[in-house]
Amino acid sequence: MTLVFVVCAYLLGSVSFAVLMSKAFGLPDPRTYGSNNPGATNVLRSGRKAAAALTLLGDAAKGWLAVFVAIQFATRDEQGAMLVAAVALAVFLGHVFPIFLRFKGGKGVATALGVLLALSGWLGLAALVTWLLVALVFRLSSLAALSAAVGAPIYAMLLGLPHEWVLASGIMSLLLVWRHKGNIRNLLAGKESRIGKKSECRSADNS
Repeated sequence: MTLVFVVCAYLLGSVSFAVLMSKAFGLPDPRTYGSNNPGATNVLRSGRKAAAALTLLGDAAKGWLAVFVAIQFATRDEQGAMLVAAVALAVFLGHVFPIFLRFKGGKGVATALGVLLALSGWLGLAALVTWLLVALVFRLSSLAALSAAVGAPIYAMLLGLPHEWVLASGIMSLLLVWRHKGNIRNLLAGKESRIGKKSECRSADNS
């Protein structure tokens, strides 16, 4: 059963809402402009806020749905916790390395948030508040995403969640930091674009 859930979660994660919404709104493929990243931030560069919002919601929803379903079927023991953790990682990896897009996906911020919300509403809320606070103070979306990512496994541990879930959130955190390596270089060089300021179309993306 675990393998079936994991495979289904990965395939669900591989569904790119950036590509689907772009087609629905008659927009260019998000992999052909801007950062070439199939995520909500790059879709927003098209000027269609509705398409970007739906991409964000879709990416978060698939993460939430996969984990929510796994929790409903999982046993309330260590084996069940491992199943949920495996599904959480699978749907996240599906977004970052989607089989339908030749393993070149988005950065996973929205999908990770959906996963965290499904694991624990308080965990997801803590990560979201962290993102909002850092974004409001520093006006840097990438720094906000990185801060929330680093904080997630810490919050999971403080909330007393199963250690399998803490480990899963930690692995997602490491992958999110790795996927933001371009943004980190820009932050260190003082070149990262601030929220609300138009940036170069080739700049790093946070979706």
